[in-house]
Amino acid sequence: MPELIAPIAGNVWKILVAVGDKVELDDELVILEALKMETPIYCDDAGTVKTIKVKEGDAVNEDDVLIVIE
Repeated sequence: MPELIAPIAGNVWKILVAVGDKVELDDELVILEALKMETPIYCDDAGTVKTIKVKEGDAVNEDDVLIVIE
């Protein structure tokens, strides 16, 4: 299953999808905040959001799984 991976360490500022949402390539799914900058994270694969592994306010490290898409 495709996974949305955090490209940088930071805090989850906003989650823009919910479990069950259909997503397309290049949809904006999560916004991370690092060093006072907001960084949008885009979908790499089309599908349906199966699991959201983080919540708003969580601290994440680079390469952490944020969302699972099936």
